[in-house]
Amino acid sequence: MMKNPSFGLVLMAMLSLLVYSSCKNEEKPTTTEEPLVEYDEVPSTLPIERLKLPAGFKIEVYADSIDGARSMAMGEEGTLFVGTRNDETVYAIQDLDKDYKADHVTILDSTLSVPNGIAFRKGSLYVAEVGRLLRYDSIESRLGNPPEPVVVYDDYPNEFHHGWKYIAFGPDDKLYVPVGAPCNICDSTSSDKRFASITRMDPDGSNREIYAHGVRNTVGFTWHPETEELWFTDNGRDMMGDDIPPCELNRVAEAGQHFGYPFCHGGTVKDPEFGDLRPCSDFVPPVQPLNAHVAPLAVKFKSGSMFPENFNNVALIAEHGSWNRSKKSGYRISMVELQDNKAVSYTTFIEGWLDEESQEQFGRPVDLLFLKDGSLLISDDYGDAIYRVTYDGMGTLIE
Repeated sequence: MMKNPSFGLVLMAMLSLLVYSSCKNEEKPTTTEEPLVEYDEVPSTLPIERLKLPAGFKIEVYADSIDGARSMAMGEEGTLFVGTRNDETVYAIQDLDKDYKADHVTILDSTLSVPNGIAFRKGSLYVAEVGRLLRYDSIESRLGNPPEPVVVYDDYPNEFHHGWKYIAFGPDDKLYVPVGAPCNICDSTSSDKRFASITRMDPDGSNREIYAHGVRNTVGFTWHPETEELWFTDNGRDMMGDDIPPCELNRVAEAGQHFGYPFCHGGTVKDPEFGDLRPCSDFVPPVQPLNAHVAPLAVKFKSGSMFPENFNNVALIAEHGSWNRSKKSGYRISMVELQDNKAVSYTTFIEGWLDEESQEQFGRPVDLLFLKDGSLLISDDYGDAIYRVTYDGMGTLIE
């Protein structure tokens, strides 16, 4: 299935003419270059009319032909930075005329190894590859001539299996970096205690420690706006059938907690290989067991005043979608309503990227980011796009 047929060809032609080398081992040009890609809000070919949202909500394409768009981070001057997993590329996307549609796209680097994780702090863009972390200083003033990155660390495990990172700075100004299990199911901590964990460190890479244990593969986390506690999604193990084990939405109440992997899944499912070693009662259960194999990635709480007030107690989750289920699951934005840190409902917010009858998809949601006006951006690494969701004040989200 061709994802963006007409504009993709135009973009490839433009790239072939305008791309300059940004190889980390070569000297950067000293003169300011024009952006590597530039376009004027070309209409998208994505069939977003298939997407279903609650009354009062609207979805539009914010940026199109962003190959493999995954993690997002917003700069202080309004530049949207986007990482990728398989495309070796980090983008800078600008909305210069402030109409909430991208009109400038710059490729900052196209030589990176799985640059999925990105974060922004005090003028610098942090980019996480599998085994190392890079920092691009004063990046928004140098989009056309990016600086050589500073290596913050280069000593994390290099295993590719679940090695791609999602990174973010917490309210404690620590950088949080997960290390996925290098397998479907194994007790990998015997070789490196950092496997199957979430670590944190100072911005310069010092004082690194394990913050949460027993986390198979989290590719999305956030902090509650009131309690400042860390909430994260976790992808459940494979090869136990279509409907078990569940994926997870978790809350970290204190540093050092263990969330069960590889011994227990979803708080109640004993692992057939490792479950006899430790009971499920030893571990922190998820706040909400999610559907099996939905591949939950980003989780975010409301920011800004655009969405309705009853959205204040909702965790939004980007369910990337299953790859090994007989009938596909996920491919949607779900929502978990909370009361006193307990889930009271688990329902759908946006769906339609997957055609249930044909089992074909035109998109797979990855990351979520609220803009200053309260609207929501959604990245899509299959449709190669970023969407913007707005609310007109006329509908209700939760009855």
